[in-house]
Amino acid sequence: MKKLITLDINNRIYEVAVNDNELLMEVLRKKIGLTGTKKGCGDGDCGACSVLIDGKTELSCIKLAVACEGKKITTVEGLALPGSQLNPLQDAFLEHGAVQCGFCTPGMLMSATGLLLRNPNPTTDFIKHEMSGNICRCTGYKRIIEAVEAAAQFGLKAGVK
Repeated sequence: MKKLITLDINNRIYEVAVNDNELLMEVLRKKIGLTGTKKGCGDGDCGACSVLIDGKTELSCIKLAVACEGKKITTVEGLALPGSQLNPLQDAFLEHGAVQCGFCTPGMLMSATGLLLRNPNPTTDFIKHEMSGNICRCTGYKRIIEAVEAAAQFGLKAGVK
């Protein structure tokens, strides 16, 4: 039996009918049309589905949608600045070559955003630890870490709506 819930996603309110066992990732992609959040492993191991929930990085492939009611959800689509301008982290990913196929990029960006919100001046070791839940098969982690370090120098708080 479906129930109607209200989700605050990227500062926009959505009313959506869900089953109690529906995962946030599926609701985002199939019911709301925010396809930036990727389905990778489906088990919470790869980080491709990372989103922010109340400013904390969460894996949407193992998070029930009903558990997100009343919380503020940010997806990769919500990172852009006004006028669809890229935020400093997104710019840094491009400038440092931290993207190739792009499949992992939304999850990487969300995890990096979460870590920068918690620690705006992270050490390299902190970045490595916090990003360890995200898997990339083609770019290489060195460039991703460099991009996060560069973004930290610009400050990121303005990049999350």
